[in-house]
Amino acid sequence: MALLLALPALLVGTGPGLARQVLTWQPALVWAEPWRCWSAAWVHFSLLHLGANLAGALLLLLLGHVARLPREAALAWALAWPLTHLALLAEPALRRYGGLSGVLHAGAAVAAVALLVQPGRLRAERVLGAALGLGLVLKVLGEQPWAVLQVQPPGWDIRIAPVAHAAGLLCGLLAAALLLALPAALGRFRSRPSSPARPPGSPAG
Repeated sequence: MALLLALPALLVGTGPGLARQVLTWQPALVWAEPWRCWSAAWVHFSLLHLGANLAGALLLLLLGHVARLPREAALAWALAWPLTHLALLAEPALRRYGGLSGVLHAGAAVAAVALLVQPGRLRAERVLGAALGLGLVLKVLGEQPWAVLQVQPPGWDIRIAPVAHAAGLLCGLLAAALLLALPAALGRFRSRPSSPARPPGSPAG
């Protein structure tokens, strides 16, 4: 998944004007041109924007490999990818959006849930998952996506959309809950040993 996101983004680069028009997220065109729910992640508006997001994708790639995240985590991230952009319909004032950052937040959320709920994880891995999840939540809350549409952080040459980060976090958690947390909970429930049968005529407690 990390490569599927990063390699096309690297090929598109900062993109000519035509690529931006065809690939970026634009809420007015989403139903007529649904590919934008995926392609928006590949468009970046500066080399700094592209480089930072490619670095984030590389970190998630390394985390997935080192932590042996399961196939379900990749599927959850794939599901959260278009959902993250569709969630931007909740903020129609955001007329155009591009970049990997929203979907990277989704991937990090999926990784956090996987480390927390996957059976057989070491305590240190669960602590890492909890720290990653808490860090994501605090980061998104600190950006105040409910109050700020766009902001230009110091040292950046573009504006970022905090609502995209919040959308990625929420959609990543939703997809991980459906494909990771819920199956893990059901598996634990089914693996509980059944109570031994009482012999005939024994009193019930």
